[in-house]
Amino acid sequence: MGVFSGLIDLLFPPKCAFCGKVADTGADGLCTKCGQTLPYTKDNERSHKGRFYDECVAPLRYEGNVRQSILRFKFKGAVSYTDVYGRLMAGCIRDTLAGKYDLITWAPLSPKRARNRGYDQAMLLAYAVALELDDVAVETLDKRVNVQAQSSITDKYARRANISGAYTAKDPELVAGKRVLLIDDIVTTGSTLSECARILLMAGAESVVCAVLARTI
Repeated sequence: MGVFSGLIDLLFPPKCAFCGKVADTGADGLCTKCGQTLPYTKDNERSHKGRFYDECVAPLRYEGNVRQSILRFKFKGAVSYTDVYGRLMAGCIRDTLAGKYDLITWAPLSPKRARNRGYDQAMLLAYAVALELDDVAVETLDKRVNVQAQSSITDKYARRANISGAYTAKDPELVAGKRVLLIDDIVTTGSTLSECARILLMAGAESVVCAVLARTI
């Protein structure tokens, strides 16, 4: 470690993205304790199949410190968590989805919500994941309809109806004949991923697999 990096760590000790405590030097956003005790998904729960997508994988369950961390990331501007999230997701993708995709993309926010939030969290995750995988993330979808936030709707059928028709393909030629890896932050009922996958398939994608940071289903 260089002298400058060491000085930065001394003046501004890195904190764990999950528990908020000062992390070990060089820990890159994940303290030793959380690294060992986070609610990692087990082999039999890491992946599930959804409507229009063949598989969705997640390294974590959406509970405890993981839930609080993601809420800070989405709504409190904690974009510095992106790197550690990207590493966790990329590791899961290497283990379970290697050889199953040709192109990486994400489930976008509407322009209005992105402006209000100041960033699109799924886009940040897709870029971080792609960087870890020595790949690139490509924008393939638009969300022009600013629908009610999915997190405010509990019924799965209402969530599906709420998101229906919200997305369009930006350029079908980008996805035509491609196996697409779709990135988002969490999966609850799978409605958002399913709608995005449906649009990608209609645009000519061969298949869609998904990866999220955490799952509730």
